[in-house]
Amino acid sequence: MGKWIGLSAALAIIASQAVAEEVCRDDTVFLRGDWGSARFTVDVVDTPESRSRGLMFVEDMPTMAGMLFVYERAQSVSFWMKNTLIPLDMIFADEAGVVQRVHDNAVPGDLTSIPGGSGIRFVLEINGGMAERLGIDPGTEMRHPAIPAETASWACAS
Repeated sequence: MGKWIGLSAALAIIASQAVAEEVCRDDTVFLRGDWGSARFTVDVVDTPESRSRGLMFVEDMPTMAGMLFVYERAQSVSFWMKNTLIPLDMIFADEAGVVQRVHDNAVPGDLTSIPGGSGIRFVLEINGGMAERLGIDPGTEMRHPAIPAETASWACAS
């Protein structure tokens, strides 16, 4: 009987590792915090050209979708809403993927600078109002393959 329990435990570990590897993908960002957890399907923008375009001219976005901005290093970042047609929440995270600031409901077309703060390496843009609805706030952890495992507070399985 003991060897069957051991085998079951081993299979459970293997299965959970397979699921972790399967779900940690370039097109998915996971968030977790005291409020619970959420998953967003994302487009990743990681070049100066793709980051500068962002979600400009997008007329609508599915509820649990977004865009993940990835920078080469942690830095001060700021955004604006020029040519952006939908309200957005901007979630600013540090090198470990820990949310440092959330800007709710950025106004479409507004040219006012939206500072994310210093030490920011990742910015997740989602539909306006979604962060408040879910409870996403500073301290929330982000999980995505772009977050280096050696610095991640919640690393993808290797």
